[in-house]
Amino acid sequence: MQCEMCGRDTELVISLIEGTELRVCRDCAKHGKVLRPVPSAPQPRKKPKPAEPASPEPEIIEVITDDYAKKVKEARERLGLKQKDFAKKLSEKEALLHKVETGKYMPSLLLARKLEHALNITLVEKHEEKHDTENKRRTETFTIGDMISIKKR
Repeated sequence: MQCEMCGRDTELVISLIEGTELRVCRDCAKHGKVLRPVPSAPQPRKKPKPAEPASPEPEIIEVITDDYAKKVKEARERLGLKQKDFAKKLSEKEALLHKVETGKYMPSLLLARKLEHALNITLVEKHEEKHDTENKRRTETFTIGDMISIKKR
C-alpha cells in the first residue's frame, strides 16, 4: 500500500498528523502520533462471472386439439344424447354446444375439461414450448423500428 504523504510502497501505520488520521510509512509517522498499524489489506473480492444464460426450461402449456368439434359430436352421438339433452346435462346453452360441435367456437379450457369429463374423451393436450433467449444484437445504424419505438415514448 502507498503512504498518503510520500507515496512510498511500504508497510503502513495509522498516524494522527495535525488532527487527521492518515495511513503513512514509518518515516512519515514521525510527523505525528502513531495510533496503530494498518491491518493487512483485504484481498480484493473476485466478482462472480455472470452466469451463462442457461438453456431455458421448456414451458408446458395446455392446448385444445384441432379436431375438438368432431370428437365432441361423435362422443355425444355414441352416448345417444341430443344436443338439447347434453347441454342440459352440462348446464350450458344448446347454442354454445352447437357452435362447439360445428367448430365455430373453440371452448375454453374449463369447458373443454367439462366436455372431457362428461364424454370420456381427450380434448386438452400438453404442449412443450421452447423459448429462444438469444440476445438481440444492437445495430450501429438507425432503423425505422428505432424511430417508431422512440415516437411511442
